[in-house]
Amino acid sequence: EVQLVESGGGLVQPGGSLRLSCAASGFTFSDSGMTWVRQAPGKGLEWVSRISSRSRQIDYADSVKGRFTISRDNAKNMLYLQLSSLKTEDTAMYYCTNSWNPPWQVRGQGTQVTVSS
Repeated sequence: EVQLVESGGGLVQPGGSLRLSCAASGFTFSDSGMTWVRQAPGKGLEWVSRISSRSRQIDYADSVKGRFTISRDNAKNMLYLQLSSLKTEDTAMYYCTNSWNPPWQVRGQGTQVTVSS
């Protein structure tokens, strides 16, 4: 059974930073491209970033490019998302998924990021 457990969210002021983590199990993590998506209150899922199995391909949404950094540790079955220069519009529930493309149905429970002064 695929299990994805996100952590690291919290309340942060605009301009601040957070590091999100995703612990993966139940599938061959090192063979899987991984994706971060987010969902703001009252909105649909928004793609944030994705990373290929060996980290050779990394893509970012324009809204986060230059501020967020995705990475992974295949030895630990871990996915990360470093969030920097946070804006209020980054407030959302953040999910990791082992789906490369939508609809990203297999996700963890999410970790809440709230950017507010």
